[in-house]
Amino acid sequence: MVSPATAQDSIAVLGAGSWGTALAVQLARAGAAATLWGRDPDALGEMAASRTNRRYLPSARFPDNLLVEADLVRAVTRHRNLLICVPSRAFRETVERIAGALRVDSRVAWATKGFEQQSGQLPHEITAKLLGNRVPLAVLSGPTFASEVAAGLPTAMTVASRDATFAADLAARISDQSFRAYTSTDIVGVEVGGAVKNVLAIAAGISDGLKFGANARIALINRGLAEMTRLGVALGARADTFMGLAGMGDLVLTCTDDQSRNRRAGLLIAAGRSREEAAREIGFVCEGIYGARSVWQVAERQGVEMPICQQVYRILYEGLSPQDAVMALMSRALRSEN
Repeated sequence: MVSPATAQDSIAVLGAGSWGTALAVQLARAGAAATLWGRDPDALGEMAASRTNRRYLPSARFPDNLLVEADLVRAVTRHRNLLICVPSRAFRETVERIAGALRVDSRVAWATKGFEQQSGQLPHEITAKLLGNRVPLAVLSGPTFASEVAAGLPTAMTVASRDATFAADLAARISDQSFRAYTSTDIVGVEVGGAVKNVLAIAAGISDGLKFGANARIALINRGLAEMTRLGVALGARADTFMGLAGMGDLVLTCTDDQSRNRRAGLLIAAGRSREEAAREIGFVCEGIYGARSVWQVAERQGVEMPICQQVYRILYEGLSPQDAVMALMSRALRSEN
């Protein structure tokens, strides 16, 4: 149980997958009074006994100050700070479940990435609608792999909030000698970067799976960054956000390293797998597969040109072959880079 002395500064991480577990481990390692909640009571019981998450991060030992909690209401009411780390498909439901249990001083952050499929809303829009303007909100994003965070390898990411105090406090709470958090006020830009980079990572995986080489990969990353920025600015983000950790940083990481589930999905699709087969073979949630539809729908609604994301959507949901998608991209009319 969290003691009254630490309750004001404690944090509950909601979501015990690889990313939630890694962030809970990092928060505890940095000195926070941290608690990890997940949906599966049996799995949580096993984590409490073994002091590790054997399914998602078996090599990461839980620090002594990381507690495990199976009761969601208890996790919410005993901690001032909440960090939601569930897949985008479960985000709205999670916020709905915690809304009635929030304290008067609660602050809510999330590390969930992606537009909601049904509504096309970003997480901050969902939380604002469900929680109103009484709760400080923040988002965490950036170039991070869960296994490396959990292992204590050097990492940097961004904490964005319109509440400067909350952003600074959360950044300080998670930072230590191996983890550095920067702050931002551009929630929209940080969220758009996290959503679009997953789709572009599938494109990078497809390109590499087809043996198109390094030239094609870097062109795809660069032009993908332009697409990401166009969409973000149309939604109210600042263009310079996409030059930072949550934009270019996360994009390059996810497109170039095989720890990325989305990149691996692209490799499988290039080898002839369907989106269902690729997701099944990877075995964990692959946000880009689900996000490709919503990113493209939002771009269409905003009138934003995103040809790479369009072709990924067509490959995944319209049966277009990767080869034909490349032909469609390369045969587009020539234009100014800017």
